[in-house]
Amino acid sequence: MPELPEVETVRRTLHNLILNKTIKGIDVYYTKIIKEPRLTDFINKLVGKTLIDIKRQGKYLIFIFDDTALISHLRMEGKYFIKDQGDKIEKHEHIVFNFTDKTSLRYHDVRKFGTMDLRDIDKMYTTPPLSKLGLEPFDPLMTVAYLKGKLHKKEVAVKTCLLDQHIFVGLGNIYVDEVLFRCKLNPTLKASKLKDKDYQNIIDNSIIVLNKAIKLGGTTIISYTSSLGVTGLFQNELNVHTLQGEPCPVCNTIIEKTRVGGRGTYYCPKCQK
Repeated sequence: MPELPEVETVRRTLHNLILNKTIKGIDVYYTKIIKEPRLTDFINKLVGKTLIDIKRQGKYLIFIFDDTALISHLRMEGKYFIKDQGDKIEKHEHIVFNFTDKTSLRYHDVRKFGTMDLRDIDKMYTTPPLSKLGLEPFDPLMTVAYLKGKLHKKEVAVKTCLLDQHIFVGLGNIYVDEVLFRCKLNPTLKASKLKDKDYQNIIDNSIIVLNKAIKLGGTTIISYTSSLGVTGLFQNELNVHTLQGEPCPVCNTIIEKTRVGGRGTYYCPKCQK
């Protein structure tokens, strides 16, 4: 699944290649990806519009067109490709944005879990889906007070809380494992047991891990690869995730795997008691 660093890599890649292009037409081959508005309105509101910016909020890509924002979530395996309009439409290319310069931006999604929504620019952060998000670790408002206020009464595993995008935006399964390892926190520890220093460590280490992953283009694991053949390298920097049976890079204790909230979870039983 693409996480924040992968989505940021996609954003930067597309930003360099399709900015200032104008939509001539849109071909939709699987309508359920478009959530709001209805299909005819979706097409009518975008045709003739010029892409002036691409932003990101959490794992959402935000394509800015004059007074309209297209909000896209890649879910499990969504990808964007840029091709010539004359190129064959591949099996899993479900939404095709044709530009006036005869190129096209194609949304490819094997599992069809991705979503697209249109919002007025002045309402994109105050209406779902973006209004439901918590704060990113990069946000100036992400403080010990904010995180403590969200977690100090939670009688569930800290990993489960950090995966909740309504609380803490941008950490998926891979990066939560890596952040908790750096914080020396066991992923099964109840969030209510966290101390102020733990909250600060979570914030600081989330920024470190995500920035490093962004610099390296994200993490390519199993079937996810970023758009346009961009492949992340952060998988070469992992300390615990997917490394069951390998020695801990800090203490040489064998890394173990468990399940937290149904998610495969990797940790060092000594460093993360």
